[in-house]
Amino acid sequence: MKQILIITVLLMSITKSLSQDFNFKKDHDAILVKDLDKSAGFYAEIFGLEEIYNAGLGENFRWFQLNDKVQIHLIKSNEDFKPHKGVHLAINTDDLEGFMEFLRSKKVHFENWPGKANTTNTRPDGIKQIYIEDPDGYWIEVNDNKL
Repeated sequence: MKQILIITVLLMSITKSLSQDFNFKKDHDAILVKDLDKSAGFYAEIFGLEEIYNAGLGENFRWFQLNDKVQIHLIKSNEDFKPHKGVHLAINTDDLEGFMEFLRSKKVHFENWPGKANTTNTRPDGIKQIYIEDPDGYWIEVNDNKL
């Protein structure tokens, strides 16, 4: 009985040491863009993102930062690609309705997940969301999640 207890304690301590908490946090998303200036203007004007230093990478890279310090890196590229709506960036706002009014005033198309224009849909977890396409066809989900 004593041996079983010792083995159990030993196995539990080994399991705990193997399942370390590395405290991961989101750092950035990087996307390829055809027209760097057009895409940079979109992210700055529509989302109000702050452009930050690109670590000296040169003129083919522009970096932007959200309020939570997560970054979006734009990389100039001539590669052909077609992003799918299911693969998207996702950000949240405290004022989704106000953001939708802002988009309407700028004549920026947005839609819900099924594709109906100018409206939200509600996910099964109660979060309202819309989707916007950037100049290169990347989809951005904007939702009202209270993280």
